[in-house]
Amino acid sequence: MLQKLAYVLIALGGLVLIGWAGRDFFVSSEVPLLVRIAVGGIAAGFLLLLGIVIKDRLAKRKKEDFKGVDN
Repeated sequence: MLQKLAYVLIALGGLVLIGWAGRDFFVSSEVPLLVRIAVGGIAAGFLLLLGIVIKDRLAKRKKEDFKGVDN
């Protein structure tokens, strides 16, 4: 239980740092618009693929069959 809480806290801290850095990056007028759009597209694609992988893994986890496994 505490291990899951630790993972959640680490993930939340990482998301806060990424959000803070991303905000500065996307608001900065020094970064060309095309670069900001490209980075945003890459990030959106990565998040979409990550979501698909997690969804597929959770679906397979429900269907896994351990009939041949002995305790």
